[in-house]
Amino acid sequence: MSEQRARFRVGQPIHHKLFDYRGVIVDVDPVFQGSESWYRAMAKSRPPRDRPWYHVLVHDQSHRTYVAERNLEPDLSGEPISHPELGAFFGALVNGIYVQRQRSH
Repeated sequence: MSEQRARFRVGQPIHHKLFDYRGVIVDVDPVFQGSESWYRAMAKSRPPRDRPWYHVLVHDQSHRTYVAERNLEPDLSGEPISHPELGAFFGALVNGIYVQRQRSH
């Protein structure tokens, strides 16, 4: 499998094209990292596994999702994301991108 360059980055607000929700990316996998059983059960549109996949905090929800790149587009609304874990990952929203918090060791 060839790894593809990610279109989106950590801290970027996104919109899910199929399920019409907004969120913010908290991690990027260069290729699908889930199990075969998860893929069969959850990835109904069978997106490519050899393209980037994203861990996303879902706006106005308390869960995260794992989403294939082809199902995402930039969220250009400029509206902040509301999620209970947002503060653990990010500080301010600057120029449309959330700034990552520095992790202490």
